[in-house]
Amino acid sequence: MAMKRRQKEDVEIPSSSLADIAFLLLIFFLVATTIDVDKGLTLVLPPVDVEEMEINRKNITNILINDAGQVLLDNEVVNARDVERLMRDKLRENDKLIVSLKTTRGTKYKVYIQVLDQLKRAGATRISIAEPEEV
Repeated sequence: MAMKRRQKEDVEIPSSSLADIAFLLLIFFLVATTIDVDKGLTLVLPPVDVEEMEINRKNITNILINDAGQVLLDNEVVNARDVERLMRDKLRENDKLIVSLKTTRGTKYKVYIQVLDQLKRAGATRISIAEPEEV
């Protein structure tokens, strides 16, 4: 008696449900993935219809950040880390003080944000962000 050999069957991966599986994986990753959103700076901007008013010069202090990253507080070079302490002292002397923060076009963003953070920690609520000076 001779044994019959079975023919080898071709093994195939069923491709009819492949599209469904890919679609379900796509939906899963879209739902499960979180996207970090930058919060940005928390600044309260004045309303658009505010009238211009004259401000006494003694109530304004100027901060300039130049291209080299130097911070000038009323035309005196100071360290960016000292801005909080210096502004806290100035605000103690004059509670109506307005800080005018100016930069140049080449000012590094990191230094600008560092100074802005120092001003907020010092308690400065009246900060005027002036346009960069043209060189």
